[in-house]
Amino acid sequence: MEKAKVAKLTIVGAGPGDVDLITIKAVKALQDADVILYDALVNEELLTHATHAEVIFVGKRLGCHAYSQDQINELIVVMAKKHGHVVRLKGGDPFVFGRGGEETAYAEEHGLKTAIVPGISSALGVPTANGIALTQRKVSDSFWVITGTTANHKLSKDVDLASKSSATVVILMGMHKLKEIVSLYQSNRTDNLPVAIIQNGTTSQQKMLIGTVDSIEAMVQEHQLTSPAIIIIGAVVKNPTKLSALYSEATLSEGAVFQNLNEKK
Repeated sequence: MEKAKVAKLTIVGAGPGDVDLITIKAVKALQDADVILYDALVNEELLTHATHAEVIFVGKRLGCHAYSQDQINELIVVMAKKHGHVVRLKGGDPFVFGRGGEETAYAEEHGLKTAIVPGISSALGVPTANGIALTQRKVSDSFWVITGTTANHKLSKDVDLASKSSATVVILMGMHKLKEIVSLYQSNRTDNLPVAIIQNGTTSQQKMLIGTVDSIEAMVQEHQLTSPAIIIIGAVVKNPTKLSALYSEATLSEGAVFQNLNEKK
């Protein structure tokens, strides 16, 4: 007699984009899943790890939502009670601006067992993969990770606070607020800090710009960098290591655009 399936939700972090940066535990969860609900920032190659699951795209992009958050919450519960193990696959780490906590709480309120598999956040993985150290002795003792766009679609007030500090600042979901971010830094300080913007980090579509607070906005317009991208502001951007060759070509210098070595010319 077949054992009854347990209604369960596993929240899984897919990492920043490179399929090799997912964890072994995450792969095991995908292999065990009966249903996978995945987001827009997930590399779809990871879905090949699903051995028997029904796969549903529930991603959100700016101005375009396949499902609202309330609908996703309800879909998790319905699918788990009908099929068993639901994996909610999210880009990066599910608890870094990923609403993983909200979905876990909703599932538990409706009687589901829950588990969480951490992932490498793009805020950490993308700078590191490109040789940018978020902390560095005698340069930066700490770093901030901030959402560029809050729930009310405004720039986070923490950007203003962070811009006055000596910390490295990493801003996610901030490309549409770049003008405001630059303006804050120009108002709050005079040292014209280095800035890196990395689009589609760790993937074959990666592009990276290195500039300064004063130059970066014009560079983004010239080279047409768009979301998804992360913004890194701070003195550490001056000192990327040769590890950047893993994902980027040439030597880092202001004004250059770097594309993945694997990208077809």
